[in-house]
Amino acid sequence: MNSLKVFTFFNIMFLLCHSAQSQQEILKIEGVVLDQAKSSVPYAAIGIPSKWIGTSSNEDGDFYLELSKENVLDTLEISSIGYITSKILVKDFIESSEKTITLEEDIVSLNEVNILNPAQYVKLAFKNLKNNTVSSVHELKILNRFFAVENDEAKFFVEHYIKVKDVGPRGGNNVNSIEVVEGRKSADYRYFKNERSRNMYPINFMIMIDPLRRGLPISNYKWTKIGDSSYDGEDIVIIQGVSNTKERQNYSDPVFYIGVDTYKVYKTRNRPSNVIYIYKKNKDGKLYLSYHNHYTRRFKDLNEHQQKILRTKSKKAKLAFRNEIIVIGLETDKRKIDTKDSDVYDKKMQDVSVKYNLLFWKNFNLPPPTEYYKKSIKELESIYNVPLETQFNSVNK
Repeated sequence: MNSLKVFTFFNIMFLLCHSAQSQQEILKIEGVVLDQAKSSVPYAAIGIPSKWIGTSSNEDGDFYLELSKENVLDTLEISSIGYITSKILVKDFIESSEKTITLEEDIVSLNEVNILNPAQYVKLAFKNLKNNTVSSVHELKILNRFFAVENDEAKFFVEHYIKVKDVGPRGGNNVNSIEVVEGRKSADYRYFKNERSRNMYPINFMIMIDPLRRGLPISNYKWTKIGDSSYDGEDIVIIQGVSNTKERQNYSDPVFYIGVDTYKVYKTRNRPSNVIYIYKKNKDGKLYLSYHNHYTRRFKDLNEHQQKILRTKSKKAKLAFRNEIIVIGLETDKRKIDTKDSDVYDKKMQDVSVKYNLLFWKNFNLPPPTEYYKKSIKELESIYNVPLETQFNSVNK
């Protein structure tokens, strides 16, 4: 055995041993967040804020979190809008037979006499936005998922793991520092593949429609308090804005969940709830984006030829798009931020060329699948009875 072979052999053995040792040090925490009625609590924040470790539950309350053995004596904090924050030692959660976190509802009924005018809360929320959010340069590690749906059936799926360098809501209405690290696509079964849509990567579309990022002419809206809630011990007012302009759209009418004492915005959505933003706290109590999804749809006129091909008597086809953004990591140390600039910000997600790395996706710790995700994947696989993994291997290069 020559010196080069010996060197290579021992390096491989070192890497294998190091990999095995690293895997032994990882604690894989899985569970579900429920309320007292045993219903799931979606988008709950689960983590160790003091150490910048955290995740969120999915739409079904399921969560997955990787920790190290050094975190065994740390405290997991579980919080969600409308519930009393729960705390449990990592050690105790690991040793429990049922991996369930039960949150107690926080009943809030704010006295109307003791709260501000709704419009005043919105003004104060925007005024304090920079101080209440992570507004220094930071890097978000994101799992980005896109589904194209025709007539209520998923026909195409794209998934990217990306890094985004940003400064939060104070950063304006676009982000140029986007790096697509890994990606994969399903087979494309869409009939309407070339329909017009914005040449914009989903992150920038998300930012463009974000009321906190784009700002609002507050006086152009009628603001109404529509409910009470709480988050992590702070009372929340839920305030809805309805545009009083002639060309108003329900789609863009905002709903804000604002802290009564701090004016922090813990959640935003639009009036019909097909656009949602969830924020969670870092160790300093400042908020950053945790989860977002938007669902859009429109109708396409069909001619007789298209009706025949699609085997339908309907004169219109329903085209829908759903984009989901799950923030799985936050980095604020400027020395560790290494997002590479790219030109994807003005491209559709499905048009971005990404080399498929099977090993990456096999080792990537995906969040628990939601019911929508499972339903959509099942639809994709049933078209020609081709498993998704087979589609990935055949379609991606």
